[in-house]
Amino acid sequence: MGSISISIFVFFCASILFLYLQNYNYVTAASVPVIRTNREASKVIIGGDHSYRSPSPKLTKGCSLPPPPPPSCNPISPRVLKATKAIKTFASKIECDPVGYTETWKGDDACKYKGFVCAEHPDDNLLAVAGVDFNGANFNGRDLTLEGFIDELEDITIFHANSNNFTGKIPSKIAQFRFLYELDLSNNRLIGDFPLEVLGAKNLTFLDLRFNNFSGKVPPGLFNLDVDVLFINNNNLEQPLPDNLGSTPALYLTFANNMFTGPIPKSIRGASETLIEVLFLNNRLSGCLPMEIGYLKKATLFDASNNQLTGPIPRSFACLAKIELLNFNNNKLFGAVPEDVCKLPNLEKLSLANNYFTQVGPACRNLIERKILDVTSNCILDLPYQKPKAECARFFSKPSLCINHQVLTYIPCRLPWVSKWKSDSGRPALTPAVSASPPVSYRAHSPDGL
Repeated sequence: MGSISISIFVFFCASILFLYLQNYNYVTAASVPVIRTNREASKVIIGGDHSYRSPSPKLTKGCSLPPPPPPSCNPISPRVLKATKAIKTFASKIECDPVGYTETWKGDDACKYKGFVCAEHPDDNLLAVAGVDFNGANFNGRDLTLEGFIDELEDITIFHANSNNFTGKIPSKIAQFRFLYELDLSNNRLIGDFPLEVLGAKNLTFLDLRFNNFSGKVPPGLFNLDVDVLFINNNNLEQPLPDNLGSTPALYLTFANNMFTGPIPKSIRGASETLIEVLFLNNRLSGCLPMEIGYLKKATLFDASNNQLTGPIPRSFACLAKIELLNFNNNKLFGAVPEDVCKLPNLEKLSLANNYFTQVGPACRNLIERKILDVTSNCILDLPYQKPKAECARFFSKPSLCINHQVLTYIPCRLPWVSKWKSDSGRPALTPAVSASPPVSYRAHSPDGL
């Protein structure tokens, strides 16, 4: 106990000494007696002279109180911090970054990273990673998957990752993303059946899955998505296209370079108010051309070349008033090329090469002269560059299909340009306007297009 008391006493004395020294600075030399002995000093320092009061410091006129300390920096949103963690995990998988995206991925604020865009979240107004743009980044890595990355970015509205080397599958969690409007995973190495997960993203308006390795059939639910753009070309998709294809509100459809079989669904008529461009080329489609194609009054491009379609061209195609490019090269179509189709007012190119057509009228011959209509390698006797007669004979020796005259001759619209059509001698030799740029759907034919 004695030692504890001594320690407390020493701490107390030291404290008193410290406090006094703090006040000692304010004592002027004139008011403090000269200290000559240690004893006197002890009296002043420890006991002190209780009759003495240290004067208060005087305020200098014109001086103001010091400014308050600056406020601390705004803390990083927890939504951004969560995304940052996922981004850094993803960055650890990148072995090649030729464009230098990851050089900027420093610190904890993903909003400052190249390739990411932040915005206020509608639920709580906190900043969140709202957009990802890796188009053309050309990332590479041995295990560069979307799992553990995109599925952790639950606030995104746009994810563009064209031309990278993502492998594996699309994470199932993406179906729960409420704000995802655009998904571009084109030109990667994704595999598996068609990713049903995207069907859960109900707010999608743009879906681009071209140039991957998806296989199997296309689910009917794909055509219930409220998309403007649907690109699934250059995969390994197969089997017939769903009967509800015409339910899609899409403006642009590309099914090219797959292995689809069966006919073009008649339901395509349902897209008459919206569909602008559609590509069916380079598949294995068969059967007759449905007359319902003629209802696509807003279509400017229809390409079903390099398939196994057969039968005559229905006269309903004369109702494709806005069509500019119509391509049925390399099929098994036959009969006469409808004159009404050759009179379409906006037609820039009508490609019917390598079929089995047997007749063209004056309007069509005019288009041949103007190099708008291509009917090379057919069975038209008085035109050059046609198939050998023996090949034509073999084809026509087989039973003919699609001979439904009522369907083939039905025209579901008025043709105002037909009555205005002049004779070859009286019609000016005009050339069609050339588009300033390739159609949107044709640009999708390039891996890094759009």
